Amino acid sequence: LFPKDHHHITGDRVIFGSDKCTQKYNGSIINISAMSFGSLSKNAIMALNQGAKMGAFAHNTGEGGISPYHLQGGDLIFQVGTGYFGAGKSVNGKRVFDDVIFKKNAIRPEVKMIEIKFSQGAKPGHGGILPAKKNTEEIAKIRSVEPGTQVDSPPSHSAFSNYTEMISFIQKVRDLSGGKPVGIKFCVGNNEEIEMMFKAFSEANNYPDFISVDGGEGGTGAAPLEFTNYIGSPLIEGLVFVNKLLIKYNLKNQIKIIAAGKAIDAFDIVKLLALGADAIGMARSFMLSLGCIQARECNLDTCPVGVATQDEDLVEALVVEQKNVRVKNYHYKTITAVKEMIAAMGVKSIADISSNQVFRRRKEEIVSLKEVYYK
Repeated sequence: LFPKDHHHITGDRVIFGSDKCTQKYNGSIINISAMSFGSLSKNAIMALNQGAKMGAFAHNTGEGGISPYHLQGGDLIFQVGTGYFGAGKSVNGKRVFDDVIFKKNAIRPEVKMIEIKFSQGAKPGHGGILPAKKNTEEIAKIRSVEPGTQVDSPPSHSAFSNYTEMISFIQKVRDLSGGKPVGIKFCVGNNEEIEMMFKAFSEANNYPDFISVDGGEGGTGAAPLEFTNYIGSPLIEGLVFVNKLLIKYNLKNQIKIIAAGKAIDAFDIVKLLALGADAIGMARSFMLSLGCIQARECNLDTCPVGVATQDEDLVEALVVEQKNVRVKNYHYKTITAVKEMIAAMGVKSIADISSNQVFRRRKEEIVSLKEVYYK
């Protein structure tokens, strides 16, 4: 009955950084989720990064390391996966973290945050896959692997094997980066295991600065079908569980949540924010802004629009100078649509949205999301 003027809605920025962090980051509530150079073409990476610079939001590098195409001036979230590409090397056939290699990339001014990837929603517990066809000499050099071979990331990290070592590694990464926000990314699987991790954070009084919760509905052309269809909790269930644990262990004011999993439009974002997310990571929607037609050929190196291929002839189909503007516009228009929705709800700030303001039908009654998930 008393809506606000959406032109005056605030809350589209969020501060990342706990009391353990000395270089806090003022970021957008919507950022580009992890997609590596290798899975995407150089033109796609350049367009995404330039669009991020134009729109003042962040671009997650994915686990493939930082390429020249990521260094177009946009803010970066440097992802460190189990293969330690751009953060480590191979020793006797085993991928290991290396302090010097990591620090060289982590202290770059473009890098605003570091994300340690435990798993992704498309294939949790499996490790990333780069098909041999897409592993060019340039990509192999960036990743320090053999060109023309399939690159399978290990399923788990070699730098730690328990909660105590994990916490020490998070702090080590934070120190090497000069105090930048460090987060962890996972798709929720075993709830007891996740809660034990939060308990360890609380007892050690040390924790990540953010947690990226990936949904089991996440997609990639290179994931085994059974993993895509059956492994990992859906985003909403995982997000709510993690948020409840943050509240239970008094960490909500220290650790931010980034939610990732098929968010496309403003209502998707409002719903996730209402359920406890502080920011949203979006992958497929930004691919669509680049011109993705969902040909489902991501792993075949035959993407007809130049988004997910390393074929030079196909890559030319993606004109960076046109697509970077589309990336920026998609971000801007989506933020505007979120503000319009928030204003229509009578709320002054995006940060004030809560689960008792969004409703759904449950059997024969209509209840708020708070009653569904937090009662």
